[in-house]
Amino acid sequence: MAKLIVISGEERQEFELAAFNTIGRHPDNTIQILDRIISKEHAQIQRAPDGRYLLRDLRSLNGTFMRGERVADHYLVDNDEFTMGSTRIIFADKPKADDALGRVTIAPGLTESHIRGRIQANTGDFMPERQIPDEKNLRRDYERLRIGHELARAVGSELDLDKLLPKILEKAFELVGSDRGVILLYDDKTNEFVPRHVKTRSGKSDPNIVLSKTVMAEVVANKAAVLSSDATMDARFSGAHSIIMQGIRSTMTLPLLHAGELLGIMHLDSLFTSNAFTEKDLQICTGMAAQAAISIQNARLASRIEKEAQTRAQISRLIPPSVVEQVLKGELVIEKGGRLNEITMLFSDIRGFTTMSDGRPAQEVVNTLNEYFEVMVDILFKYNGTLDKFVGDEIIGLFGAPIQIEDAPFKAVACALSMFQALEEFNNTRASEGLSAIRIGIGINTGMVITGSIGSTRALQYTAIGDAMNVASRLVNVASSGEVIISEDTYKHCAGRVEAQQLPPVKVKGKAEELKIYRVTGLRSTITPAPGEWAGPTGG
Repeated sequence: MAKLIVISGEERQEFELAAFNTIGRHPDNTIQILDRIISKEHAQIQRAPDGRYLLRDLRSLNGTFMRGERVADHYLVDNDEFTMGSTRIIFADKPKADDALGRVTIAPGLTESHIRGRIQANTGDFMPERQIPDEKNLRRDYERLRIGHELARAVGSELDLDKLLPKILEKAFELVGSDRGVILLYDDKTNEFVPRHVKTRSGKSDPNIVLSKTVMAEVVANKAAVLSSDATMDARFSGAHSIIMQGIRSTMTLPLLHAGELLGIMHLDSLFTSNAFTEKDLQICTGMAAQAAISIQNARLASRIEKEAQTRAQISRLIPPSVVEQVLKGELVIEKGGRLNEITMLFSDIRGFTTMSDGRPAQEVVNTLNEYFEVMVDILFKYNGTLDKFVGDEIIGLFGAPIQIEDAPFKAVACALSMFQALEEFNNTRASEGLSAIRIGIGINTGMVITGSIGSTRALQYTAIGDAMNVASRLVNVASSGEVIISEDTYKHCAGRVEAQQLPPVKVKGKAEELKIYRVTGLRSTITPAPGEWAGPTGG
């Protein structure tokens, strides 16, 4: 899997690359880099049909550099390093399938094992000193303790599976005289054990490594380590042709167990030495496998935490942080298909955006929208609103979904007024840069809609559907620049708490009767505004 290693100062992060990736300072990028010299949308990396990755600078102000030269387009190769601002980025690309892993196969053997002896995983437990019957057992436990310490020191802090597994096999090779080793991990998607790392003593790729299905079935069924002193002669594996046809003299297959869960299997073999592995080797390696399983589980937990953090970041762009935590804890389930409930919908639209953007570079228009959206969504979340979607230059917010909130209609109106205040400050900044002001109109309606995840199994989107949603979209078209237009259903919930002027009824598309509407001019003085809340529009 291709990935980027991003190094900013002392901080190091890794990001797996998708087919299309964007890099920049803005949070909407696939990879956000908080470097003030980097543009909000600085570059993109796209996978070509031939599998290569193309780095493309998006005409950034300070550029993208590779080996000291500014680049516009560049096909990346493994270990390519480039810089953006003060940030170093390394491209790491592993082949889709490791050749050595591709040579590992599991051949059918007997359906019923003839193994007579095994070592259970619980032999890794230490007996109290007073219960140790003789010096031999004491030495064995000491050796297991020493090996466990050595392994823990070697792999204890490693949380990257791709780096962890080689270290485990390297330590196993130090302990016993094996010629080849394979670690297979359980894939819960395929319900199979999949080879993840192969090691040979010579360092050269073995032409073919065939594991016995008979042996693996024994390990899986009994969660026990299996030893064969001389596979070509051992009657326990009669019929296990995968061993015989390779001429393997000794094999050791160990379960990687953590809290009773079989995470994987480690297989070691010796091709040239009869009786290469002893019962003591098996006991020691069983303890080592238990320690390795702990490290593998830690690495998996670290990966899961990282993915949850990425999920949290993605969800945080749609819903307020308090709701994000409920979703991740499983306290809130967003159903596919949806449910019927009453919510308040806010539509905000830029006035004259087509004219304003006419003749301007597309990238400049996108940057303007991103800066504007960032300000508006912060206000939306402040009032516990949920971002439904962006439609061009339009923002659609929901109040009361996916979780119900108290006084949703009033919060939506207060949010709209705060949006105008934030927009004034935003326009002041634009004016200082010689840019034209952005003007918006807002429409708000309250009613029954279906809310939930809508889409296919591959792509779901949380949204609201219903007639009340359509009404809100019509009201935003009625609103002029600087106006907040609300429906009668919304006004009923806010009457007495907002300053509003009733306007002549309007006829909107899709409705047989005219709608009663109100223009909100501010909050009543008896209402204590939220910090920074706007008192009313100043015009448009």
